[in-house]
Amino acid sequence: MRETERTYKVSRFLEITEFIFRYRILRFNMSDEDESLLTENKAHEQIREELKHMSFENLQKLKEKLGTKVYNETLFGKKNKKKAEKIKFRRENKNRPREMSAKKPIPIKYEEMTRVKKVVSRDPRFDSLCGTFNEKAFKNSYAFINKLRENDLKTLQKELKETTDLKAIKKIKYLIQRLENQLREERKKKEKEEKKWLEKKELMESVKRGEKPAFKKKSEKKVLDLVSQYEELKNTGKLKKHIQRLRKKNKHKDRTKLRVEETE
Repeated sequence: MRETERTYKVSRFLEITEFIFRYRILRFNMSDEDESLLTENKAHEQIREELKHMSFENLQKLKEKLGTKVYNETLFGKKNKKKAEKIKFRRENKNRPREMSAKKPIPIKYEEMTRVKKVVSRDPRFDSLCGTFNEKAFKNSYAFINKLRENDLKTLQKELKETTDLKAIKKIKYLIQRLENQLREERKKKEKEEKKWLEKKELMESVKRGEKPAFKKKSEKKVLDLVSQYEELKNTGKLKKHIQRLRKKNKHKDRTKLRVEETE
């Protein structure tokens, strides 16, 4: 009994495979109408039913023998693939903008592209387009500023004598000191420039006379500066104050030196 069942299953398996091969050949040679008639055939339906009841092992063997595509078409039927219809974008009115697909990138011409220019900050003091800085010309153009400062200093000194408010006195004193420092620095710069100009003049004259130009050393220049500073302090009556300040400075230096030596 078992042997007869086994032989029946094997024979039926071979019949199914043979039918599938025939079905494949017929489908290849037939039109769509004939193929629809073939699917209506009862024998084809019966085979599909039998395939459903077969064991997984036998189905796997059949799939390997026939191929996945033919096996799936026999068991599940052929899939009707519908072609995606192309959507035609049309304008309802000629004045409206053209409707384009979002999937395709819109071609943009290089000339039509609007690029935002990078804002570059420009300082006219350090820009070569605004010309080079000429200190001499600048001082000649703005020479009136020192005169204004001198006038402001005089008015502030008058206000200091007249005012009694402590806050106002403190503020005026601060402004007077600032103006005095500014004027003093300008005076020093002017004196340095005059000295340089005199040195150049002396060198030019010595060259004209046929002599060898004698350039001053830094140490000599330093001594001359100290002499001129001493004379200036003596004339203004600030020499004693300056000496006292220097002594205090030197004392502080000596103390710091001693502390460092003690720690070592």
